[in-house]
Amino acid sequence: MSPAPQPIATRTSPLALAQARLVQQRLAAVWDVADAEAAFPILGLTTTGDRITDRALLEAGGKGLFTKELERALMDGEASFAVHSMKDVPARLPDGLEIACVLEREDPRDVLLAAGDAARVADLPEGARLGTASIRRQAQAMHLRPDLEPVLLRGNVDTRLSKLAAGEVDATFLARAGLRRLGRDEAERPALAPEEMLPAPAQGAIGIEIRADDEAARQALAPLNDLPSAACVAAERAFLAALDGSCRTPIAAYATLDGATLFLRGEALTPDGSHKWADAARIALPEIETGAAARIGKRLGEQVAAAGGETLRRAIAESGGT
Repeated sequence: MSPAPQPIATRTSPLALAQARLVQQRLAAVWDVADAEAAFPILGLTTTGDRITDRALLEAGGKGLFTKELERALMDGEASFAVHSMKDVPARLPDGLEIACVLEREDPRDVLLAAGDAARVADLPEGARLGTASIRRQAQAMHLRPDLEPVLLRGNVDTRLSKLAAGEVDATFLARAGLRRLGRDEAERPALAPEEMLPAPAQGAIGIEIRADDEAARQALAPLNDLPSAACVAAERAFLAALDGSCRTPIAAYATLDGATLFLRGEALTPDGSHKWADAARIALPEIETGAAARIGKRLGEQVAAAGGETLRRAIAESGGT
């Protein structure tokens, strides 16, 4: 008798489906499964965040709008796994759920796509219309160039690029990781250095969520978990949680590992980019594991929060954050 299928819940955007198929293929390969679709069928779901295209996510309730339908499928037993872009996952998960696996991370940096040849924010023309739905990217760009005109730009990669080509905006940002997973030529354009635009916490990482009591799902995923990527993501998400934990405040964080030494950079901004608080920490881990990495992230987040003081607390409160 064949084992029961273990469905994979995912959003239905092209990028989300590509990521779910990647997980499906890796599960089938590591467990020597001949029929990947039968063993790990893909359950495509349209999330609330996918249906909202006319306003920024922070106005509609935050980044959890991209995960709650997938999490409901887990809790109802309709799916064994939920595949997420980790940057879309709130810092705090619902009770009874956990991130059991983080795949090896792709390049987390942003790519600037512009009507001209601009490859850096500094190269954009005066007053350029910058299309983005990311409050983090908007604030970082405005911090560098207060003259830019932000324009709300929602939709998948094709939608955003078509609006750029049609002249609705002069420039936009996309994550190199997503462009690579979609096989897009734009992925080979120069990426923005972290010193210019620090990525979102956990950008470029694919995480797989399960029910905490589903031991079969946990065991199935164990060979896929990339510990260095999981540690870096844990540090960045702990930094996020220490400051806010939602998409309502512009927060960026990027961790790298050199051997057992973790280097974490983090920053928080006001939504208009007028203020920025940044800090960094470099610490040798006794061993590469997520708990120690998370403690570093929490401590750095607390330091940035203290540096921001009342100005940052007021910005978080006014945006509806914690």
